[in-house]
Amino acid sequence: MLLTIFYILSAITLATAFLTILSKNPIHSAIYLVLCFFSIAGHYLMFNAQFLAIVHIIVYSGAIMILMLFTIMLMNLNKEDEKNKSMLSRIAAVVSFCLVAFVLLATFIKAQPTITQYAVSGKDYQSIKVLGQVLLNEYMLPFEFASVLLLVSMIGAVLLSKKQHINN
Repeated sequence: MLLTIFYILSAITLATAFLTILSKNPIHSAIYLVLCFFSIAGHYLMFNAQFLAIVHIIVYSGAIMILMLFTIMLMNLNKEDEKNKSMLSRIAAVVSFCLVAFVLLATFIKAQPTITQYAVSGKDYQSIKVLGQVLLNEYMLPFEFASVLLLVSMIGAVLLSKKQHINN
């Protein structure tokens, strides 16, 4: 039963991820991405990580998707205004994707499992208290970098959406 649920959630995750990329309409892409986030939260629930599933739904499906939708609406992405990409830029995109995929695959193959380290220490990383201490002690700097990056991207989206006024 659990394996069947895993396969169903995996199929939904992969299908909505591909639909996010392949959809022509940016609003439809955002909706597919929300569905993908919900199916990933289902995977977290299967791993008995309820806190992570709820935070994933609140943060990604809530806050970040709302920011993305505002960005899409502010940028006013119309198909008529969009120019066709040249074949060279398409080839460059495919080559860069393949290089990034190769680097990620090599990283995952060479990575050492760290689950045993946490199991030996005896700490319960499902506990909110322990999770908060780890996030705000060991990983405080990356946590703050992520918040600054989100703020800068939001300001950049607003600045990009403003019309350029040319003084004559």
